[in-house]
Amino acid sequence: MSDNSSSDNTSRRSAMARLRDRAMRILAMRDHSELEFRRKLAAPIMTKKGPEAVDATPEEIDQVVAWCIEHNFLDDSRFVRQFIASRARKGYGPVRIRQELNQKGIARETSENAMRECEIDWVSSARDQAQRKYGEPLPTEFAAKVKVQRFLLYRGFMQEDIQEIWRNFAD
Repeated sequence: MSDNSSSDNTSRRSAMARLRDRAMRILAMRDHSELEFRRKLAAPIMTKKGPEAVDATPEEIDQVVAWCIEHNFLDDSRFVRQFIASRARKGYGPVRIRQELNQKGIARETSENAMRECEIDWVSSARDQAQRKYGEPLPTEFAAKVKVQRFLLYRGFMQEDIQEIWRNFAD
């Protein structure tokens, strides 16, 4: 009887080791939000035979997540800072970045604090995106300006930042 519980204990421990290994592989690629990380840990594993369910209980996933947080492998505030910088470099504005952070399960307060702390000049970024797409000088006739504004709104820039481009342009 003790042999059976011992082997069951060993298989559980190896399942935890496999889950921890999977967690490290996921986090080695890039930072993730906790919600995103939990989804990936629980998602089926693709094998040669097709998707294979993960042999882990919700409690085991909680333990691995707690272990990752404890060892500073998983940190939502670090993820948010890196995500904002990355998306801003790719030409997205603050509205779109906030929306994407929300989809990734980041608390509104956390994303707002990080947006306040980041030192990104959104007006300059919006101008750069507009000039990259429409050339320099930026259009001044109404119909063309509306087109540029629509593009920048789609990219997630705020109306005030977009209007500031033409105010500075007029100087």
